[in-house]
Amino acid sequence: MTAAEAAAPPPEVLRAPLVVEFPFTRSLGPVQSAFLTGLRDRVVLGVRTTAGQVMVPPVEYDPVTAEEIRELVQVTTTGTVTTWAWNDEPRPHQPLDRPFAWVLVTLDGADTALLHALDAPGPDAVHTGMRVRVRWAAERTGAITDIACFEPHEGPAPAEPRPTPHDAHFADPVTGIVAEARLDYTYSPGRAQTAYINALSGRRTVGERCPSCHKVYVPPRGACPTCGVATTDRVEVGPAGTVTTYCVVNIKARNLDIEVPYVYAHIALDGADLALHGRIGGIPYDQVRMGLRVEPVWTEGGRYPDHYRPTGEPDADYDAYKELI
Repeated sequence: MTAAEAAAPPPEVLRAPLVVEFPFTRSLGPVQSAFLTGLRDRVVLGVRTTAGQVMVPPVEYDPVTAEEIRELVQVTTTGTVTTWAWNDEPRPHQPLDRPFAWVLVTLDGADTALLHALDAPGPDAVHTGMRVRVRWAAERTGAITDIACFEPHEGPAPAEPRPTPHDAHFADPVTGIVAEARLDYTYSPGRAQTAYINALSGRRTVGERCPSCHKVYVPPRGACPTCGVATTDRVEVGPAGTVTTYCVVNIKARNLDIEVPYVYAHIALDGADLALHGRIGGIPYDQVRMGLRVEPVWTEGGRYPDHYRPTGEPDADYDAYKELI
């Protein structure tokens, strides 16, 4: 670190909202298919275990014996709250857009509880042991959201559940689902990676050296994972580096405008003791190799390398990078 850097005020640590989302597609076995198809048709099904318990939601294998279980049982749409938690600030895409309770409900005829939302005016209106019933969604497609929520219910006790045949038949059964997984959070890269990101805006790559083992980490982590001490000595590395290992990508990712196949590689920048990830361009994918010397090609505006391309130098000797694979 130079004297000017030491005298400068510390940079503001970066923070930014981050969203991770992807569609998760899965096929359904006979038990899950019957359960979700039943919800579409306003029927709640459980499955009987080898010990005689009725599980709702149903599973395909006994949690005690691991035996396959298929005996479906219809339960009622009323039940009892076994425990609950009040949700005062609902997040987007949760069952209700106003404060509600998360509840575990044991439906009449079931021996296990189902997690869902309870529409209640406030936490004082919710208690363990309260009676509730299913409120069905106006439009049902064969998903757990076909139960819009639970609502308080003070009606008479329901009749005993009716066994459902093993080969319970529904017209047009649901055989697969697509669940949109999404995670919203605020990410802060911390002091070390904030300096790293700020340096990238000037087309520089900066790592940090461990004062004990003297390894240079890029991107920096703020501490040496081997020695457990803080890393404060900043070191500029690169810009060129060596491909240590790589993979050929043949599946096109959604919202990524890169034609397949392409190569994603571990690249050890000159002066670094840790390889970073980067895409290799400017060369046919089947000519990329370990030891290939590469340099960054910066994005428009120079915020970060878009990819790395060959420098034209001779390949690095294996002994020069074998410890960085």
